[in-house]
Amino acid sequence: MTDADAPALAVEDLVMELHLRRGVLRPVDGVSFEVGAGETLGIVGESGSGKSMTCLSILRLLPKPAGRIARGSVRVGGVDLTQLSERELARDWRGRRLSMVTQDPMTSLNPVFTIGDQVGSPLRHHRITRTLRETRARAAAALGRVRIPSPERRLDEYPHQFSGGMRQRAVSAMAIACEPQVMIADEPTSNLDVTIQVKMIELYREIQKETGVAIVLITHDMGVAASICDRVAVMYAGRIVEQGPSRAIFRRPAHPYTQALLDSIPRLGARRKRLFALGGQPPDLLDLPRGCRFAARCPKRMARCDEAYPPEFKLPDGHVSACWLSESEAVHAA
Repeated sequence: MTDADAPALAVEDLVMELHLRRGVLRPVDGVSFEVGAGETLGIVGESGSGKSMTCLSILRLLPKPAGRIARGSVRVGGVDLTQLSERELARDWRGRRLSMVTQDPMTSLNPVFTIGDQVGSPLRHHRITRTLRETRARAAAALGRVRIPSPERRLDEYPHQFSGGMRQRAVSAMAIACEPQVMIADEPTSNLDVTIQVKMIELYREIQKETGVAIVLITHDMGVAASICDRVAVMYAGRIVEQGPSRAIFRRPAHPYTQALLDSIPRLGARRKRLFALGGQPPDLLDLPRGCRFAARCPKRMARCDEAYPPEFKLPDGHVSACWLSESEAVHAA
């Protein structure tokens, strides 16, 4: 039974493993977070930090046979999805209560099917609609909700007849057609120009206000995260290194990696000869250091950082940081 008081999405100690010939690596290693109804959580970090793999693990869309969930739970409305069979997930959850907007709409939309066929597909699969007329009406309503003009006429058009921004809206319409509890958006603005990005952000806000859907937004753009997210989780090498309310994260970053991400953002009026760039590369997931995974690139590195991975320290402004520098502040807060 679904617990009405439970978060829309609760991920606890999630570990996903890839079993390769060279060994076993963990692109998702002990990730935990919660998202409430009507709330937006942003997961930020460099490419390869584990953002997309975390969300694919939530949906159990893993590469087979190498990928598997090794530990942890994923609860949607109190139901642990890791305990469900593949058939149960496909029949009752994916696309119905838990949906995803992929990064590149051209890889999600089939060029030989009309937009109406593809937006109506989840409605037919989950038997929300019974007739073709009903399916077309619901698909047109979904297109209208994402502000596509003349949605009834657009149903019979093909993906190549849509612009990039329109294709992104069409994929979003597919994601919200079944009115899910949780929507995962993987870099939904990365392939759009700045003006269209603003419109997409406003669109997600409107959809969330209308439906109360919980949104997990994956992005490398800290500006997008700041404008739409209620809370932010910063990932590095498969782990969340800092997490908390957006205002606290952006005003007072506690982890050196978060600070480095913010320093790399160009600022209007700032006089710099060169933009800040974080040196080095993330560690090899098959050869991880014993201590902090960011230590080799950290300007505040201490001997202690090489000895043990830091626990999560709770800070007074409502966020947590996995950094030894936060220990003294966490002690005072306690």
